[in-house]
Amino acid sequence: MSRIKPARLRQLVFGFYMSGMMSLLMSGVITFINTGMDSAFMYRWIPAFLVAWAVAFPLVTFIAPIAVRLTEMTLGSRLKDSKSA
Repeated sequence: MSRIKPARLRQLVFGFYMSGMMSLLMSGVITFINTGMDSAFMYRWIPAFLVAWAVAFPLVTFIAPIAVRLTEMTLGSRLKDSKSA
């Protein structure tokens, strides 16, 4: 049985929570904008949230490392300059 490295586990747990929160909020907002608030709102929101989360979690775990690298490329020299000052 292989062990997951702590950095990889942290990335997966972060992706789980981040994708869940973003899917919950975005699906709620978009469902509200498209259909309004009525007694059936929750019945439309929950399935939309579950689909969004099922798509978002793998995407976040794949895209997060790319976003980190892009952030480092964008701010890397600025962060190094501020540490030496």
